[in-house]
Order: sequence, then C-alpha cells, then structure tokens
Amino acid sequence: MDRLFTSSITNYYKASEQCFNPSKYSEGCYTDLFNLPPTYPKSHTNSKQCNSFMDDEDLSFKQFLPFKEMFNSNQVERPNTTTNQFMRPSSSRSEFSELNLSEFGAESGSNGRWASNLLMECARAIAQKETGRMQHLLWMLNEMSSPYGDYEQKLASYFLQALFCKITDTGSRCYRTLCSAVEKTYSFDSARKMILKYQESSPWTTFGHVAANGAILEALEGEMKLHIIDMSNTFCTQWPTLLEALATRSDETPHLRLTSVVTSKEAAAIKVMKEIGHRMEKFARLMGVPFEFSVVHHHHLQRFDLETVRIRPDEALAINCIHSLQRVSNPGRDSILSTFQCMNPKIVTVVEDEMDLTSDDFLDCFSECLRFFSLFFESLEESFSRTSNERLMLERTSARSMVNILACEDSDVCERREKAVQWASRLRDAGFVPATFSDDVVDDVRALLKRYKEGWAHCGNSDGIFLTWKEQCVIWASAWKPCL
Repeated sequence: MDRLFTSSITNYYKASEQCFNPSKYSEGCYTDLFNLPPTYPKSHTNSKQCNSFMDDEDLSFKQFLPFKEMFNSNQVERPNTTTNQFMRPSSSRSEFSELNLSEFGAESGSNGRWASNLLMECARAIAQKETGRMQHLLWMLNEMSSPYGDYEQKLASYFLQALFCKITDTGSRCYRTLCSAVEKTYSFDSARKMILKYQESSPWTTFGHVAANGAILEALEGEMKLHIIDMSNTFCTQWPTLLEALATRSDETPHLRLTSVVTSKEAAAIKVMKEIGHRMEKFARLMGVPFEFSVVHHHHLQRFDLETVRIRPDEALAINCIHSLQRVSNPGRDSILSTFQCMNPKIVTVVEDEMDLTSDDFLDCFSECLRFFSLFFESLEESFSRTSNERLMLERTSARSMVNILACEDSDVCERREKAVQWASRLRDAGFVPATFSDDVVDDVRALLKRYKEGWAHCGNSDGIFLTWKEQCVIWASAWKPCL
C-alpha cells in the first residue's frame, strides 16, 4: 500500500512550502514578526502608545466598545488597587456593591484562570439580566484585558468584544465590519506565512490533513483517474503530500483532478485561489503527476450545485470537507450530505471542531464556546511568541467566530458547530457508513504528533479519531463511504 509519507514526515513541510513558493524554498518563509506595545492592563497603558500600533481591525473593534459612554465616571469607579476590589458608589449600592478580584483568581500575583472565571460570571449576569453585576464585570474585563497581553488578557479581550455585541444587539454589524477590515488588508503572502507557520508550530490543522489524506489514498488505491472535490479553507496546503504519495506509487502514476470549492466571492479570495492554482500546477509538474485544477465559487454550501463540478463517470471521486460543514446552516446540513451520497463518491472525509453549539440556551452556548477557545488560545500560547504576527491573525480569526457564535444568532452566517456524535448520526442518516482508519494511517498521525510539543495526543472510536490537547478533544477526523 502506498504510504502517506514515503520519504519522511518532514517532506510535509517541504512540499507545502514548495507548493507556495518553489523558487524561494531555501530562503525560508517564517518572517514578518513585529514589535507590539508592552503587556500591561489597559489602566496602566499609555493610550497614545497603543494607538500607534492599531490597524483597521483594531479600530473596528474599538468602535463597538464605547465603555466611556456606557460606564461614565458617575456610574462606576475605578478599582481599589489596595484592596483588589471594584467599588460602586453609595448612591447605587446593592448586593453587588463590592466585587473582590480574589474570588475570580485575579488578585495581584495570582496565576489563576481569572479570565474564564470573570467571563463565565459575566455571561451568567447577562443571562439572568442582572444589570448592575453585568456592568461591573464588563468594566473589570475592560480594565484588565488587552489583545496584546498574555493568554488571560487576550482571552478576556476578545470575549469581551463578543459579549458587548450581544448585549447591544450589534453582533451582525460588528461581524461584517471585522470581515471587511480583514478584506482590506488581506494578502496572499501574509496568509501563506500564517498557515505554514501555524502548521509548523501546531497540529491543529495538519492532524486532519494527514488523517484525510491517508483515508483518500487507501480508498482510491489502484484507480487511474482521480477527482477530489475539496471543501476547505486551508489554501490547498493539504495536497502537496498527497501529490508526493501519488508520484511514488508502485504502479503507473494516476491523473488527479482537484476541484476547490470556495465560499467567498470577494475579489481577494478569487485572486488568491488563482495564484494557488498556478503554484499547485507547478508543483504537480515537479512531482510528475498529471494534474488538473479548477475553482468553483459557492456563497452558500447548502445550495451546492452538482453541475458546477462536472462529475465524470470514469473518475474515482473523493469529497474532502475540512472545517467546511460548520459553515452550512443547520437546515441545509442533511441536504448537502444527501447530495454527497447522490454523487456516489468512493470516500467522504469530514474534519470538524469537537464543539457543541446547538443549544438555544445562551449560557450553555457561551460555556462551550469558552471551553473550546480557551483550549485554542492556550495551545497558541505554547506554540507562538506573544509578539507573533501569525498568532495575532489566528486570534483575530477566533475573535470573529466568537462574535458570530455569541452575538449573531439570528443571522444567516451564524456558526452552529456540532460534535462527532452529531455529525456521525447525520452521515448515517444520509446513507454513509464509517470507513475505519487503517493502522498505517493511525501510525502516520502518531508520527506527526511527535513533531510537536508535549500535550498533543490522539484517541479514537468506530466513527473516527480525535486530536486532543492536554486530554481535551478539540478536532475530530473521520472517513465515510456510501452504503452498498
């Protein structure tokens, strides 16, 4: 059987970089770190100094946090630094007149997870409509958070943005503004550097790539004409190692057709995918693999049109879904899986976050969101320096998701992620059965995780395998085939 890593697992990174920039591989690709302001709570930071580091996305964030207007000096006092308490004036005293920082693990010198404690308490106050306590907690979070601070300050800062959008009903407007700010500054080069640096530092994305590629290679073994429909947003970084594996097959090298389904119709996304296509074709020529690349744009995956991908009867079909089904609205998920079944693929690979956001209860949804992104931010803390530009981009991507999840519940673009057991039930109902990962694929996953820092592991069941961070499941990878 053809193995995913035929020469060594290191070739994953070499192949990915060659795909994006073959002529400059020796020069390296991990640059563009920039200096950020010192890490202090906002109450101790010079505002003029901070402003000099703001960009469009910083400014769009600030306009949704008018705390000076919401909590003016006549309403809420600053913290009492000698007693670590936030005081309310006597004119509005209540049972929440004093909030002690120590009860949240936020006192001076504490190493406690104060951000999660404060955020969860604030969410409870919002859910229970306790306006006084909510205002105090928001003020505390605003004083102590910073998008340029440590792990706790960053987590507090980005969740604070989502909570404020929630209570002011500005989620959809904020989300559109944040997305627009990204669009203005988006570039192929910065996206390439971020993705490759992330793959070098963390298995969060490469785990799913290795598992899916292994399942696809085994399912399509012996076929001479292959067609992969790729529904993901990883800029084709998954495919260089698969092309390498195809090039070293013991029999004749097959012809591969890759169709990338892109949900964005923005000019920047179209331009980026065109550039990626040229580089993928160049890399395939270097590997000696007959290759055809095309891009299909679908603004909404739930309205996926079979005619746009030109299914050919003489090709063995694989459908690859990497963190893409979560962008399909809940009513459309069963529909698109039924569409996949009608296409009669040899294999369907599904990789999704292990995260349940299906509850209609705000507090349940917030708790799950906080759990998942706390793990994500903690993994970034272990993988990147605090001043890494790539880390900042990843955190801002998460911040947009927080706003989307917590404050855009009535929007068409709202994400409602599901856990493995829920996706598995949907796939079975659509006419699929699990294609169990072989021992060879599991060995490749195990070898991949050895490249990273301690804390990463994997576990599995009959429906797939999980990536775990410090014994918490964060990503689920699975493979499915149509029922006979």
